[in-house]
Amino acid sequence: MSKFSKGDSSWFTHDRFGMFIHWGLYSMPARHEWVRHYEEITNEDYQKYFDHFDPDLFDAREWAAAAKNAGMKYVVFTTKHHEGFCMFDSQYTDYKSTNAPCRRDLLREVVDAFRAEGLRIGLYHSLIDWHHPDFTIDSIHPLRNHPDRDALNRGRDMARYRTYLHSQTRELLTKYGDIDIIWFDFSYPKAEYNPKGHEDWDSKGLVSMIRSIRPTILINNRLDLPGTGDIVTPEQNTPEEPPTDENGNPAVWEGCQTLSGSWGYHRDELTWKTEKQCIDMLINHVARGGNLLMNVGPTSRGYLDHRAMERLQGYARWMKYCSRSIYGCGMAPAEFPEPRDSRYTYNPETRRLYLHVMNWPFKFLNARNLAGKVAYAQFLHDGSEVKIQENDPNAPHTSLTVKAPQGGITLVLPVVKPEITVPVIELILK
Repeated sequence: MSKFSKGDSSWFTHDRFGMFIHWGLYSMPARHEWVRHYEEITNEDYQKYFDHFDPDLFDAREWAAAAKNAGMKYVVFTTKHHEGFCMFDSQYTDYKSTNAPCRRDLLREVVDAFRAEGLRIGLYHSLIDWHHPDFTIDSIHPLRNHPDRDALNRGRDMARYRTYLHSQTRELLTKYGDIDIIWFDFSYPKAEYNPKGHEDWDSKGLVSMIRSIRPTILINNRLDLPGTGDIVTPEQNTPEEPPTDENGNPAVWEGCQTLSGSWGYHRDELTWKTEKQCIDMLINHVARGGNLLMNVGPTSRGYLDHRAMERLQGYARWMKYCSRSIYGCGMAPAEFPEPRDSRYTYNPETRRLYLHVMNWPFKFLNARNLAGKVAYAQFLHDGSEVKIQENDPNAPHTSLTVKAPQGGITLVLPVVKPEITVPVIELILK
């Protein structure tokens, strides 16, 4: 039993789908949010991005409308990434958006716009800070290979940085209304040089402070302190089996994924997922009892580029008709093994089983262990009936019947796949 109290995940496991937003100065070089790390850029050379950051086309209401239309129910916005630049009006630093040419509290605009659309608010805050003068140079720092690395570390004081981290966290949780998620990133206690873990962040004190301000807030699991996380957060992969917590129990989990290969805006990236891949990813997460936090990386002028908007519009088209198979749903009971090339989600309150047909078969789809258990079957996108054949092992092979495992049913499908990216069959159980 964890000695740490837990947040309220009831809304989270119902809503299932959120928008991650990675936005910062790194949108200007537009070649990965870790550009400072990869190219070993000093503070002095990175300053030009601060000096010219002016997202003149930014309208948070457009982002919020796109998220809502896509069926997303919450947002997690980057208040500060590893580069150290703050997207809010922090009283603890001058390295912030209100001091850049844009002169705007970008977080305030995002929070107000998404809240107005009815979405819950999450804040991503990096534990790492490559700009802060007291954050010690380590194995992932841009200055890790600097010939005077050790000398540059003299005088840096992680105790002072901890105070800064805690002060900004308190600021975020008290200045921007009711925050539903705080999403920290990340610990690396096994790094080769200057590793950083829970003692460096004072994770225990940090969590205690957060709970004193927002008792029901959800905290992710990247503070390197077992028992403090409400959410397990696999990144850039879809688990085959539902993740477990530190004690081996089923975890509340959320996969964070990208539309392309980067989190921040990457102008030249060519590995954008197709609309179907994106929808499959949402289905696969919910079918294993998890949430999907899908990321967008806005441009430095403040808009979502056409590739991101096209994927969000793809979600919108599908969720308009099929959101019933996502909201309030999770992993199906083990007694219902998934048919070939399909995924189940299940709503325990309505006792409805949702069969997502990922690869369209020819005419017949066999579902095991459902004989006598289905009152009615219909396509979710248009409510049209899907005929059910109870399996008869003695039935002859004809064009109208098909043999299937005993105790199962056969769904009789149209030869041509319906005009929806992933068809869903709603099975109303008796």
